[in-house]
Amino acid sequence: MNTAEDKLKERVKELTCLYEVTSIIVNSDYDQLDASLEAIAYCLKRAWQYENVTEVFLKTSEYQVQTDDFTPDMVSLASKIKVFNKVEGEVLVGYPSNTYTLDDFLIEEQTLLNNVALDIGNLIERKQIRDSEAITRRKMERTDRLHILGEITAGIAHELNTPLANILGFAELLTDKITDKETVRDLEKIMDSAIFSREIVKKLMFFACEMPQEMKMVKLNPLVISVIKLLEPSLRAKNLKLTKAFDNNDIELRADTVQMTQVLFNLIMNAIYYSPNSSTINVHVLETENYIRIEIADEGKGIPTELEDKVFEPFFTSKPIGEGSGLGLSVVHGIITSHKGKIEHKPNTPKGTIFTVDFPKL
Repeated sequence: MNTAEDKLKERVKELTCLYEVTSIIVNSDYDQLDASLEAIAYCLKRAWQYENVTEVFLKTSEYQVQTDDFTPDMVSLASKIKVFNKVEGEVLVGYPSNTYTLDDFLIEEQTLLNNVALDIGNLIERKQIRDSEAITRRKMERTDRLHILGEITAGIAHELNTPLANILGFAELLTDKITDKETVRDLEKIMDSAIFSREIVKKLMFFACEMPQEMKMVKLNPLVISVIKLLEPSLRAKNLKLTKAFDNNDIELRADTVQMTQVLFNLIMNAIYYSPNSSTINVHVLETENYIRIEIADEGKGIPTELEDKVFEPFFTSKPIGEGSGLGLSVVHGIITSHKGKIEHKPNTPKGTIFTVDFPKL
């Protein structure tokens, strides 16, 4: 490139590219960012001196796009993409290595590439900020709903306790007085239903944090072993293998023993329910400097993406009607929160779900 006209032509291409990239970023749909990045890649392709043979490759931790004929063996200019001052990827612009060398690139092209990489990093930063704000807003909305529902639930639970106790008590009295076997069987069904309803009320009270806590230092390992023993018939029924691992033999946690038993029972029972026959459930208890963690992993179908945010909501269940009240995981969430802990779930590999419970060390 020797003439002033050629140089001016290249400057115009570079400025046009920057303008187009700015327009793409301003009009980006954060939910389809890959389309914006692909458009930026083709803008870069048109801005280079030998645009007919120019190819572009762009990669971040979440996205990867490239122009049609890019190959890894091309001779390329590169620029890092930084997101919040951390390198998250890079963008490459290349020529065929059998015809071109690095000397065929212009100094201004490297400057252009650096500016575009900076713009891409800023775009991804804004997306992450937006996503973080959306997550925070959903958490706040969920907390408000749970608080209101907790107050309503506590009132309902108290109102139901007395009539349920009366139904159960009078049914037991009638059982002692009646000799007709068919009538006795009917009374037993009434008592079973009353007991079942009372357990739901108890779960409601756990959810509403109405059950008094008796906090004390609890040895976690024996508690886990005890719950597993209780569930051995359910494990045998599906021919499930349960492996348990403890980082050390003396892990202690300040907790309510009854509530912690309910947490373990619900989570392991949940894993059993969703595990296919002859699969494996892993229970791991570990201790770090700052927290105590319980991990329960199954090999089931996993949690569908559209349900990930709903599993801890009260009365939500994916079980068939009659097999679940939808209170198990919401009760677990409430108990863990009252212990200043947190519960999360993530996919297991190659399939299934891992529930992780963290309690702070006091």
